[in-house]
Amino acid sequence: MTIELSKLELAPGVSLFSGALPPVQQGDLLDDIRAVTRIAPLYTPTMPRTGKPWTVRMTNCGPLGWVSDRSGYRYQETHPETGKPWPAIPKMLLNLWGEVTAYPAPPECCLVNYYSDSARMGLHRDEDEEALDAPVLSVSLGDTATFRLGGLERKGRTRSVKLHSGDVLVLGGDNRLAYHGIDRIFPGTSTLLKDGGRINLTLRRVSPAG
Repeated sequence: MTIELSKLELAPGVSLFSGALPPVQQGDLLDDIRAVTRIAPLYTPTMPRTGKPWTVRMTNCGPLGWVSDRSGYRYQETHPETGKPWPAIPKMLLNLWGEVTAYPAPPECCLVNYYSDSARMGLHRDEDEEALDAPVLSVSLGDTATFRLGGLERKGRTRSVKLHSGDVLVLGGDNRLAYHGIDRIFPGTSTLLKDGGRINLTLRRVSPAG
């Protein structure tokens, strides 16, 4: 797969490739994700300690899956509700990782988040991985979202950009641990998902390469 690379650097190490996946590839990737969810259904995670349910539903594919519940955040090899291993990461995503990141080892987790019209994701950073030298790669499918990017401190300054269906975002380098979140979904901005909403795919390398 060769993607159309129109790169915008939002911050050192944070790159946005707008429209990297054209509509046909978006549709093919959505078919792959539907196959994933047939094996590993979407579920509603809960916050550590409080047990408060998220507004986002999620699942995973790959050798490891990232989960959140009262016990905390962690990676594990099985779906928390079915107890079955996660399905494999689609080949298109593996190829995309190799083409965009140049990291010497494949991703071990693809977190699949589904945002309904009212779903949000507060400022957070991806820090549960040992391989912090590996970037995080994010793919947007479906309705447009407002993405908020901060710095290495939670209370630092932030900037917002819109992520559209087919956009690819990479967090790495100096800002691998930058805070980020999703403030808003814009209903009806994409026809990719029959019932609307947004899917975000986040590829992560968990263990050090080699």
